[in-house]
Amino acid sequence: MSTSIRKVKTTDLELKDRLVSIQRVTKVTKGGRTFSFSAIVVVGDENGIVGYGLGKANEVTTAIAKGVEDAKKNLIRVPVLKGTIPHEQYAKFGGASVFLKPASSGTGVKAGGAMRAVLESVGIHDVLAKSKGSSNPHNLVKATFNALLELRDAYTVAQHRGVELNKVFNG
Repeated sequence: MSTSIRKVKTTDLELKDRLVSIQRVTKVTKGGRTFSFSAIVVVGDENGIVGYGLGKANEVTTAIAKGVEDAKKNLIRVPVLKGTIPHEQYAKFGGASVFLKPASSGTGVKAGGAMRAVLESVGIHDVLAKSKGSSNPHNLVKATFNALLELRDAYTVAQHRGVELNKVFNG
């Protein structure tokens, strides 16, 4: 199933950044070991807009700043209905698989680590999420983004099919 990427313009957005993971990377040269840092960062306005980015630098703060700048260039819009997602969704990236399921109000974000950062940045308050396979934060973030990109609300489905909104539910 092909999905259209919903890009967002970054002007006039209050984006909050969350550090998902930071890793020390070692490069071995003939002069010894050289250390640098790799950071994966998620930014979002907690109102349906989210993006992720990867930053690499010799210092932690610079790597995080580069990650935030990269994340601002890759923003997407996600349909959020009453604090949860419109329907169940399964997605994969590499060895990581994620499953997202809408939850009733008051449930909270039942998700682990990297998935939690993404879902909270989007503005989803009630969701059940499960990750299977690899727990690599990079692949988990990308798999979660794939799942969020495939979400469609009823209005979008009606528009895509060329029918009225009540026909989507009544068939």
